[in-house]
Amino acid sequence: MALSKRLSAIIDVVDSGYDEIWDCCCDHGLLGIELLQQDKAPLIHFVDIVPELMQALSDKLERFATREQRGRWQVHCQDVAMISPDPKKRHLVIIAGVGGELLVQFLAKIVSQQPNTHIDFIVCPVHHSYQVRSYLQTLPLGLVSEQLVCENKRFYEVIAMSASSSQQITRVGHSMWQLTSKEHQTYLKQLCAHYQRMLNQDADYYQPVLEQYSALLS
Repeated sequence: MALSKRLSAIIDVVDSGYDEIWDCCCDHGLLGIELLQQDKAPLIHFVDIVPELMQALSDKLERFATREQRGRWQVHCQDVAMISPDPKKRHLVIIAGVGGELLVQFLAKIVSQQPNTHIDFIVCPVHHSYQVRSYLQTLPLGLVSEQLVCENKRFYEVIAMSASSSQQITRVGHSMWQLTSKEHQTYLKQLCAHYQRMLNQDADYYQPVLEQYSALLS
């Protein structure tokens, strides 16, 4: 099965230097399967809380994995926030396909419960990127890369972070923008229109957000 542009963009920024990679909620395991096939890490974890999905994924892995791939994955039917990475190893946690509020909850739990474990993150929220980025600024992580992906008329921000990076994460994005692109202009105008509407709910909060995005258009 061909990967979506979003998953392909995520895989393109996955470094091969990790001991373990965690695929959390990413399109029924398609991301992790591709990482397994590309030999991106000695161990790939698949995490989702839906039993039917994880059983189907486990069956698929058992059916199609090569002999070399066997023993190089683990399937966890559990809350993503409760993963327990081995503190002696280097980990990459990828969270995609969930809303911004839930993504922030996952990150908060994982980071607070694993203070002495090397964990890098790649996140791709479905909505609320500004809120996600605002939270990311509070974490001891720096930006590795950021990319804007357009797929089926929807836009996704792919954000990679590491404790090894000192580059600041911005609330509205910086290096991902290619404002000569009509797609990027469309996304930015959509964001501005959204936050213009949100002024009716909480002008004190949303006015600065609108101004930050609007400044990118000028």
